[in-house]
Amino acid sequence: MAPENNFVQPVIPRFDGHYDHWNMLMENFLRSKEYWTLVETGIEEPTSGAILTETQRKTLEEQRLKDLKTKNYLFQAIDCVILETILKKDTAKDISDSMKTKYQRTAQVKRAQLQALRKEFEILHMKEGESVNDYFARTLVIANKMRIHGEKMEDVAVIEKILRSMTRKFDYVVCSIDSLSIDVLQSSLLVHEQRRTSRVVEEQALKITTHEGAEDTSFPTIKDHNLTRQVWNAFTVTSLSTINMNALTKRRKLR
Repeated sequence: MAPENNFVQPVIPRFDGHYDHWNMLMENFLRSKEYWTLVETGIEEPTSGAILTETQRKTLEEQRLKDLKTKNYLFQAIDCVILETILKKDTAKDISDSMKTKYQRTAQVKRAQLQALRKEFEILHMKEGESVNDYFARTLVIANKMRIHGEKMEDVAVIEKILRSMTRKFDYVVCSIDSLSIDVLQSSLLVHEQRRTSRVVEEQALKITTHEGAEDTSFPTIKDHNLTRQVWNAFTVTSLSTINMNALTKRRKLR
């Protein structure tokens, strides 16, 4: 029986927006794999047309293989949305340098960005016709960015912002903020939105049915036309008979 392996493989550090902390964890992780030098110095590629010895060629191939493994770790650590913004991804050093340039900002830049996010969060309002899910997504994206830039924002602040910035159709939604989470609030508002949407659909269907009924009474059927024609014919015959009788009476009086 094979011996039990209790060794736990280290988890690849995921980039969460805090570059300095993530870079420290990533450096420790890659050093444990003996790959950190590839991030620091990269691969020294031979010049075009250079003739390599067998030892040099073998060493270069080993370095390229290690670089591919290092890139694989970086790809797993960085979100796909961020990776799409990195234009040059040929080597692990290219990716690391791009991340450093993008996210290792000075404290002054971070404060300026946080101030801009605070203003955006302050003027944020739900648009007419916007769904609950879409508005929550917009709000939480801004709130998470503020937290990444150092803002200490509690969930209750996000909940209060959402409740006071929604459209008027949600004015009658009453919630207890004290024991309310963002997920529970979103679920409650979704139920309210779905009920309101169903009510509007039912009212529209009722209007269409009523309108069709009104059209049926306005436009008589073929049977109604036949009945009208018979009544008109009877009326015409009666009227002609009355006219003939009146004419005959007048003639008798003249004689």
